[in-house]
Amino acid sequence: MNEITAPTKEAVSFFQHWLDVLIGFAPTLAASLLVLVLGFWIARRVDKGLEKYFKRKQYDVSLEGFIRSLVSVGLKIVVVLTFAGMVGLPTTSLLAVFGAAGLAVGLALQGSLANFAGGVLILIFKPFKVGDVISSQGETGEVLEIQIFNTILLTADNKTVILANGAVSNGTIINVTRHGSLRVNLKVSIDFTEDYEKISKLIEDILLNDPDVLKTPAPTVSVQEFGESAVVLAIRPFAHPSKVPDVQNRVYEKIRKAFVDQKVKGPEIKRFVMD
Repeated sequence: MNEITAPTKEAVSFFQHWLDVLIGFAPTLAASLLVLVLGFWIARRVDKGLEKYFKRKQYDVSLEGFIRSLVSVGLKIVVVLTFAGMVGLPTTSLLAVFGAAGLAVGLALQGSLANFAGGVLILIFKPFKVGDVISSQGETGEVLEIQIFNTILLTADNKTVILANGAVSNGTIINVTRHGSLRVNLKVSIDFTEDYEKISKLIEDILLNDPDVLKTPAPTVSVQEFGESAVVLAIRPFAHPSKVPDVQNRVYEKIRKAFVDQKVKGPEIKRFVMD
């Protein structure tokens, strides 16, 4: 009988010990689970808030998805580490592993991360948007696409240029179409003996009657310089960026016809030089 009851007492003592441990640990476990549940709930609420914010600000979809995922995963990692620390799991070693892995990945992808950061800055601060004509890194063209790592341009001679966002965001960006209009720089030469005011009025009438020349800002005609045997006139109409080539060609042709009709003398009347 003693041989049967002795193990039973040991078993009871064993289970009693762990029951006491469980009861003593229950408040900590409950608090840890509460933190875990509450932390995940907060992460979801933050994600919903970011979704509403991005919809209101109309940011790029790719940027929205990345930032929402980054914030959500980051918050959940913090919550899990907090839970692990509360229940007594070693978090220092986990943080060291994550930090070493992050450092290794960062060094390996240094150039790509610079381009990625540049893309994020471009999408957030919007120095230009799709459809704008910009000059950057020695290239000028229409922005076809803004990606996370690259910006794609279409040049005037129909070439596709892919620019690294890191270089673009750290360099000078000239946004040609930011204000919705572009100045067309033209010039013609007339003889010294011609009536400047009469010819200036003639050119202004041509500009004001052209359907693609903007009335605001108003076009101007002025003396740019005196050549060896001629007065060089600077003609400055404004037009929508997409209409600039049409305005340039049409205005030159109309001026040529008007000069011929009015018999305006000019040593360079048949050769128009563009800026």
